[in-house]
Amino acid sequence: MKLNIRKLLFGRNPRVSGAMALTVVLLIALGCTCNKGLDLGNSSSSSNSNSGSSSNSIFGDSTTSDDSSDMPGDVLVKALVKSTTAEFAAAIENEDFSTIYNDASDDFKHTYTEDQMKDSFKDFIAKKKLVVPVLVKAMSMDPDFTSKPSLRTEAGTDILVVNGKYATKPVPMTIDYEYIKRGGEWKLLILKVLFL
Repeated sequence: MKLNIRKLLFGRNPRVSGAMALTVVLLIALGCTCNKGLDLGNSSSSSNSNSGSSSNSIFGDSTTSDDSSDMPGDVLVKALVKSTTAEFAAAIENEDFSTIYNDASDDFKHTYTEDQMKDSFKDFIAKKKLVVPVLVKAMSMDPDFTSKPSLRTEAGTDILVVNGKYATKPVPMTIDYEYIKRGGEWKLLILKVLFL
Protein backbone atom coordinates (compact mmCIF):
# COMPACT_ATOMS: atom_id res chain seq x y z
CA MET A 1 0.00 0.00 0.00
CA LYS A 2 2.73 2.44 1.01
CA LEU A 3 4.67 1.63 -2.16
CA ASN A 4 1.59 2.21 -4.30
CA ILE A 5 0.99 5.59 -2.69
CA ARG A 6 4.60 6.58 -3.23
CA LYS A 7 4.38 5.54 -6.87
CA LEU A 8 1.18 7.53 -7.29
CA LEU A 9 2.54 10.58 -5.48
CA PHE A 10 5.94 10.64 -7.11
CA GLY A 11 5.09 9.07 -10.46
CA ARG A 12 5.96 5.76 -12.01
CA ASN A 13 8.25 7.30 -14.55
CA PRO A 14 11.77 8.20 -13.42
CA ARG A 15 11.45 11.47 -15.35
CA VAL A 16 8.34 12.40 -13.35
CA SER A 17 10.18 11.54 -10.14
CA GLY A 18 13.09 13.62 -11.37
CA ALA A 19 10.73 16.51 -12.07
CA MET A 20 9.42 16.26 -8.50
CA ALA A 21 12.99 16.28 -7.20
CA LEU A 22 13.75 19.29 -9.38
CA THR A 23 10.73 21.04 -7.91
CA VAL A 24 12.14 20.56 -4.44
CA VAL A 25 15.52 21.84 -5.56
CA LEU A 26 13.79 24.87 -7.08
CA LEU A 27 12.26 25.53 -3.69
CA ILE A 28 15.73 26.00 -2.35
CA ALA A 29 16.54 28.32 -5.19
CA LEU A 30 13.54 30.50 -4.42
CA GLY A 31 15.40 31.84 -1.45
CA CYS A 32 18.96 32.78 -0.65
CA THR A 33 21.67 31.80 -3.08
CA CYS A 34 24.24 32.09 -0.29
CA ASN A 35 26.64 34.07 -2.50
CA LYS A 36 26.98 31.10 -4.83
CA GLY A 37 25.96 30.94 -8.44
CA LEU A 38 22.52 29.44 -8.83
CA ASP A 39 22.91 26.61 -11.30
CA LEU A 40 19.85 24.43 -11.19
CA GLY A 41 21.27 22.18 -13.88
CA ASN A 42 23.81 20.87 -11.36
CA SER A 43 21.28 20.50 -8.55
CA SER A 44 19.34 17.56 -9.94
CA SER A 45 19.68 14.77 -12.46
CA SER A 46 16.68 16.21 -14.29
CA SER A 47 17.54 19.18 -16.43
CA ASN A 48 14.21 20.74 -17.36
CA SER A 49 14.76 23.91 -15.37
CA ASN A 50 12.97 26.97 -16.62
CA SER A 51 14.32 29.61 -14.28
CA GLY A 52 17.29 31.93 -14.58
CA SER A 53 20.65 30.29 -14.61
CA SER A 54 22.68 32.35 -12.21
CA SER A 55 22.61 34.96 -9.50
CA ASN A 56 25.44 36.00 -7.24
CA SER A 57 23.47 37.25 -4.27
CA ILE A 58 19.91 38.16 -3.42
CA PHE A 59 21.04 40.79 -0.95
CA GLY A 60 22.38 43.27 -3.50
CA ASP A 61 24.04 46.27 -1.86
CA SER A 62 21.68 46.55 1.11
CA THR A 63 23.12 43.93 3.43
CA THR A 64 23.00 45.89 6.66
CA SER A 65 20.01 45.95 8.94
CA ASP A 66 19.05 47.73 12.12
CA ASP A 67 16.99 44.71 13.23
CA SER A 68 17.93 42.84 16.38
CA SER A 69 19.95 39.67 15.90
CA ASP A 70 18.35 37.80 18.81
CA MET A 71 17.34 34.20 18.25
CA PRO A 72 13.54 33.89 18.42
CA GLY A 73 12.04 31.55 21.03
CA ASP A 74 10.61 28.10 20.32
CA VAL A 75 7.01 29.38 20.31
CA LEU A 76 7.78 31.95 17.60
CA VAL A 77 9.79 29.47 15.54
CA LYS A 78 6.95 26.92 15.63
CA ALA A 79 4.43 29.65 14.75
CA LEU A 80 6.55 30.70 11.76
CA VAL A 81 6.79 27.10 10.56
CA LYS A 82 3.04 26.49 10.95
CA SER A 83 2.22 29.74 9.17
CA THR A 84 4.56 28.96 6.28
CA THR A 85 3.22 25.41 5.95
CA ALA A 86 -0.39 26.67 6.05
CA GLU A 87 0.29 29.30 3.38
CA PHE A 88 2.06 26.72 1.23
CA ALA A 89 -0.85 24.25 1.59
CA ALA A 90 -3.33 26.99 0.62
CA ALA A 91 -1.17 27.95 -2.36
CA ILE A 92 -1.13 24.37 -3.63
CA GLU A 93 -4.85 23.82 -2.93
CA ASN A 94 -5.98 27.07 -4.58
CA GLU A 95 -3.24 27.15 -7.23
CA ASP A 96 -2.64 30.73 -6.06
CA PHE A 97 0.73 31.69 -4.59
CA SER A 98 -0.07 35.37 -4.02
CA THR A 99 -0.38 35.16 -0.21
CA ILE A 100 2.80 33.19 0.47
CA TYR A 101 4.66 35.25 -2.12
CA ASN A 102 3.47 38.60 -0.74
CA ASP A 103 4.35 37.54 2.82
CA ALA A 104 7.88 36.48 1.80
CA SER A 105 10.91 38.72 2.19
CA ASP A 106 11.79 41.28 -0.44
CA ASP A 107 15.00 39.29 -0.89
CA PHE A 108 12.85 36.34 -1.99
CA LYS A 109 10.73 38.54 -4.29
CA HIS A 110 13.75 40.16 -5.93
CA THR A 111 14.99 36.72 -6.95
CA TYR A 112 11.81 35.16 -8.37
CA THR A 113 8.40 36.22 -9.56
CA GLU A 114 5.15 34.76 -8.27
CA ASP A 115 4.64 33.02 -11.62
CA GLN A 116 8.07 31.38 -11.40
CA MET A 117 7.22 30.17 -7.90
CA LYS A 118 3.92 28.71 -9.09
CA ASP A 119 5.63 27.07 -12.05
CA SER A 120 8.20 25.52 -9.70
CA PHE A 121 5.40 23.76 -7.84
CA LYS A 122 3.35 22.66 -10.85
CA ASP A 123 3.96 18.97 -10.03
CA PHE A 124 2.71 19.51 -6.47
CA ILE A 125 -0.36 21.28 -7.88
CA ALA A 126 -0.99 18.44 -10.34
CA LYS A 127 -0.99 15.98 -7.42
CA LYS A 128 -2.69 18.26 -4.91
CA LYS A 129 -5.29 15.63 -3.95
CA LEU A 130 -2.41 13.67 -2.44
CA VAL A 131 -0.10 16.52 -1.39
CA VAL A 132 -2.57 18.83 0.38
CA PRO A 133 -3.81 16.25 2.95
CA VAL A 134 -0.19 15.60 3.99
CA LEU A 135 0.42 19.35 4.33
CA VAL A 136 -2.79 19.79 6.33
CA LYS A 137 -1.79 16.96 8.67
CA ALA A 138 1.64 18.58 9.13
CA MET A 139 -0.06 21.87 10.10
CA SER A 140 -1.70 20.10 13.04
CA MET A 141 1.64 18.76 14.29
CA ASP A 142 4.79 20.27 15.72
CA PRO A 143 7.83 19.52 13.58
CA ASP A 144 10.52 17.20 14.90
CA PHE A 145 13.52 19.49 14.41
CA THR A 146 16.36 17.55 12.80
CA SER A 147 18.73 20.20 14.10
CA LYS A 148 18.07 22.92 16.63
CA PRO A 149 16.77 26.09 14.92
CA SER A 150 19.70 28.44 14.62
CA LEU A 151 20.93 31.72 13.24
CA ARG A 152 23.56 31.96 10.57
CA THR A 153 25.00 35.19 9.27
CA GLU A 154 25.32 36.05 5.62
CA ALA A 155 26.75 39.40 4.54
CA GLY A 156 26.19 40.72 8.07
CA THR A 157 22.52 39.70 8.15
CA ASP A 158 21.09 37.07 10.49
CA ILE A 159 19.14 34.25 8.87
CA LEU A 160 16.97 31.88 10.90
CA VAL A 161 17.46 28.27 9.75
CA VAL A 162 14.77 25.71 10.55
CA ASN A 163 15.06 22.05 9.50
CA GLY A 164 12.51 19.48 10.53
CA LYS A 165 10.38 16.53 9.64
CA TYR A 166 6.84 15.37 10.19
CA ALA A 167 5.74 11.77 10.66
CA THR A 168 2.82 12.32 8.28
CA LYS A 169 0.98 9.48 6.62
CA PRO A 170 1.05 8.06 3.98
CA VAL A 171 4.47 9.65 3.48
CA PRO A 172 6.69 11.61 5.87
CA MET A 173 7.41 15.24 5.07
CA THR A 174 10.70 17.11 5.52
CA ILE A 175 11.05 20.89 5.61
CA ASP A 176 13.96 23.28 5.29
CA TYR A 177 12.79 26.86 5.85
CA GLU A 178 14.90 29.96 6.24
CA TYR A 179 13.75 33.39 7.37
CA ILE A 180 15.37 36.82 7.34
CA LYS A 181 14.43 39.62 9.71
CA ARG A 182 13.11 42.65 7.87
CA GLY A 183 11.20 45.54 9.44
CA GLY A 184 11.24 43.76 12.80
CA GLU A 185 9.54 40.63 11.39
CA TRP A 186 10.91 37.28 10.26
CA LYS A 187 10.13 36.88 6.56
CA LEU A 188 10.42 33.77 4.40
CA LEU A 189 13.71 33.47 2.52
CA ILE A 190 13.90 29.77 1.57
CA LEU A 191 11.12 27.21 1.26
CA LYS A 192 11.96 23.55 0.74
CA VAL A 193 9.42 20.76 1.17
CA LEU A 194 10.23 17.14 0.49
CA PHE A 195 8.02 14.06 0.69
CA LEU A 196 10.09 10.93 1.35
